[in-house]
Amino acid sequence: MKRGVDVVLAATVLIVTAPLMLTIALAVRVVDGSPVSFRQMRSGRDGQPFAFVKFRTMRPPNEAQRGPDHDDQRLTRLGRWLRATSLDELPTLFHVLRGEMSIVGPRPLPIEYLDRYDNTQARRLEARPGVTGWAQVNGRNLVPWTERFELDVWYVDHASTRLDLRILRATIRQVIRREGIDQGDGTTMTEFTGTS
Repeated sequence: MKRGVDVVLAATVLIVTAPLMLTIALAVRVVDGSPVSFRQMRSGRDGQPFAFVKFRTMRPPNEAQRGPDHDDQRLTRLGRWLRATSLDELPTLFHVLRGEMSIVGPRPLPIEYLDRYDNTQARRLEARPGVTGWAQVNGRNLVPWTERFELDVWYVDHASTRLDLRILRATIRQVIRREGIDQGDGTTMTEFTGTS
């Protein structure tokens, strides 16, 4: 049932927003240049890797700007607006159609993090990753990693249609209010280096 809802919802939103996505792609190309999309290998359900794609919001890093601590320097004006409105995430709905992601679930993280999870944190991989999730509506990028993983695991243990609807309602409210986008300085999230 969850998979069916995912496909219908993702397809509907993609059809409705197709003109908007084309406009965004053209805007990124004209204003910020190529590439239009940002690609990164991330871990899906059971740690399976997939090439995560969304609209590009930052300039490519130079040697002195690698890592999330430099996001504020690399964010473009258009990219900042796309992040604030969450429109940069629209292409992730194609991952939902392909079965790599769900509408609701723990956010997919870089595959480099796989070896850094402890046994409990790794349980977040038991669910298909989501466009939005329990951690996103409970602080988004303002939540420390340890708490974020606790929220992810809590979702895995309590997943239900009712909870997913609650998360979707909270997500819409959060996007409208533009809450939790970054940590106040343009940094979306510091790198997870593991827990000692």
